[in-house]
Amino acid sequence: MTKARIAVFSSKSYDKDSMNAANSKYGFELDFYKTQLTANTAKLVEGYDAISCFVNDMVDVDVLSQLDKANIKMIALRCAGFNNIDLDEAKRRGFVVSRVPGYSPESVAEHAVAMLLCLNRKLHKAYSRIREHNFNLEGLLGFNLSSKTVGIIGTGKIGQATIRALSGFGCKILCHDPYPNDVVTELGATYVDLDTLYQQSDVISLHCPLTPESNHMINRDAFAKMKSGVMLINTSRGALVNASDAIEALKSGKLGYLGLDVYELEGDLFFRDLSGQVIHDDVFGLLLSYPNVLVTGHQGYFTDLALDQIAETTLGNIKAYMKGEKTGNEVF
Repeated sequence: MTKARIAVFSSKSYDKDSMNAANSKYGFELDFYKTQLTANTAKLVEGYDAISCFVNDMVDVDVLSQLDKANIKMIALRCAGFNNIDLDEAKRRGFVVSRVPGYSPESVAEHAVAMLLCLNRKLHKAYSRIREHNFNLEGLLGFNLSSKTVGIIGTGKIGQATIRALSGFGCKILCHDPYPNDVVTELGATYVDLDTLYQQSDVISLHCPLTPESNHMINRDAFAKMKSGVMLINTSRGALVNASDAIEALKSGKLGYLGLDVYELEGDLFFRDLSGQVIHDDVFGLLLSYPNVLVTGHQGYFTDLALDQIAETTLGNIKAYMKGEKTGNEVF
């Protein structure tokens, strides 16, 4: 029997290593493309049986049309979110779209907590000072997390893992989610409405999907309800935060700390080396200029365990499709 051919887009060396290792038991023919999947690169899909793509691959109407013409009906996402796919068009054309909903939620949770601690204790500033033999503590004052209230927006698997991680610090934890979960209350957290969470939280961490309802949910109006000097951490999706409004909140002091592992226009920036180029995104450039802003390049998921689980689940989703079966990871 001919091996099924899979085109893997937006792949890096670590994707190739983890996918090839997982593929030892599936036997697919995997071809890795560093390029993103776009309308301009979709011509590469000719001759494949399925494709795999990542968070910044834009699977819009044009791309879906080209996939359809190439008789490809399987799109295997290597991530939990699916906001980069035109789902209505995909469903209309009869595509199967699968995702990886359960890869190591602790990886993202731990990164969120790491960003929180780094911003609080000014570790990024201290590191630079010490390398220059500057041991002055002025400007490095932090706060005791045990005395603070942390708000968690989104209590799925990653939100729950973040709650478990933060519980050990002794802080009060408030949560908001349209779909409350008994596990969260058993962990000692309290569900509240969104306004109450904004008003009472010293730290707010985002762990919700990007939907039309959540797009730019953290905006000028939301900041106005928050405590002065609040810390905001976003390891979920960039467009949850209106970056321009965040800059205004930084200027006014309303936003005291900002940690971003994601950014709304990250597709033109993240997962590549731009160190020799001028970045033309003025909003992003301004964010980087603030000493109380910490940015990482969509690194939250990036652990060895998470990569292994992503590869295994992605290939398992494709295998199920080839056999006419379902895994429960299908978007629809």
